[in-house]
Amino acid sequence: MTGVCVNQFPTAAGKVENSPYERLAALGITLPPPPPPIANFVTHVVEGNMLYLSGQGPREADGFMHAGKVGAGVSVEEAYGHARLTGINLLAVMHDALGDLTRVKRVVKLLGMVNAVPEFEDHPSVINGCSDLLIAVFGPAGEHARSAVGFGSLPGNITVEIEAIVALHG
Repeated sequence: MTGVCVNQFPTAAGKVENSPYERLAALGITLPPPPPPIANFVTHVVEGNMLYLSGQGPREADGFMHAGKVGAGVSVEEAYGHARLTGINLLAVMHDALGDLTRVKRVVKLLGMVNAVPEFEDHPSVINGCSDLLIAVFGPAGEHARSAVGFGSLPGNITVEIEAIVALHG
């Protein structure tokens, strides 16, 4: 499915949601302010018709960051929720960068990093928290290539960090 751009898709109830904002509302999600960078970098770069998003973590709207090692104190289910929260933060940065999520043509690629114990093997199930959210918000245009990998540590000992590459309408 190359270059797919779908503006409408039916929900499970058969209702057609027309925009990413309507889909977010249907999911009960209000976008928080975009999280500020934690070091010497910017949250995003727009180059041509591409948006490159710096890695985001599982930061709550009040600033609380979920930390710990998946496989040692943090379950796959908890980490899935953290990846979903990270996806919400990526959406907040997208909205801030673009002014309008309808400018998104396609989510192209995610890199999902999981702070896990060495023997942990289920990284894809964790990063599905973000992938599932992006598909729910953008429909087929949210389907993306992805890497889900384990790391020995992440900044602030956060459980997940995810970065994204997004194609934009011209």
